[in-house]
Amino acid sequence: MNTEATTKKVCYVRPVRAGDVRDEIEREADKDITFADDAVLYALHAADGARIALMSDRAIAFAAAKQHEMMPVSVH
Repeated sequence: MNTEATTKKVCYVRPVRAGDVRDEIEREADKDITFADDAVLYALHAADGARIALMSDRAIAFAAAKQHEMMPVSVH
């Protein structure tokens, strides 16, 4: 049986505070970021825990995962 769960790579979406990842964001973007420290961002992680991306919206994070043929799962 070939189901979505067996054919797509699982990835995880979890909320993070912008202040907790600001240094990493600015280092990768090579510029200052305008998010407030208490703003909630959504981190997209591979199954092994490696962060793939940060998104400003949960729905966008899920859509991006699906567009890249991954099966997103919410993590708290």
